[in-house]
Amino acid sequence: MPATPDLAAPRTATGGDLLRSVFRRHAAGVAVITARGDAGPAGFTATSLTSVSAEPPLLSFGIGTGSSSWPTVSRAEYVGVHLLGEHQRELAATFARSGADRFGAPTVWHEGPEGVPVLDDVLAWLVCRVVGRVPAGDHRIVLAEVLLGDPAGTGSPLLYHQGRFTGLRD
Repeated sequence: MPATPDLAAPRTATGGDLLRSVFRRHAAGVAVITARGDAGPAGFTATSLTSVSAEPPLLSFGIGTGSSSWPTVSRAEYVGVHLLGEHQRELAATFARSGADRFGAPTVWHEGPEGVPVLDDVLAWLVCRVVGRVPAGDHRIVLAEVLLGDPAGTGSPLLYHQGRFTGLRD
């Protein structure tokens, strides 16, 4: 019979620390979200990408309001969503790093539909129309309708687990 947790035992973490500690154990797929801004393209690494609805085709992702990409995403009508492959650990790290030149070499990208920056050599990409931004603490949940994309990339997905980028293991 499994042991029952002692709910009266002292916790080592609470609040945001507890949430971060628990979610470090949750493996998540890695995506890069991009948008076109007045000052050029913006983008960030996201592990909060979620399919919301098939009809209409909607997805969501979270973004911190303190993120350098938030001003652009807060005004963008369209965003790009890119699913990364395990061969793209460095790309994921670049888009996660504050102050990095995310669209400079060696990042390879082109202007896609609706002017959205589209990253090359990803597992799949989508161009989406933003339909809502929902306040959620120090973040916003962005809801976006899928317009078009390409699901035909090759390789295995990149995951984020225990604070690092990794691949699937059998």
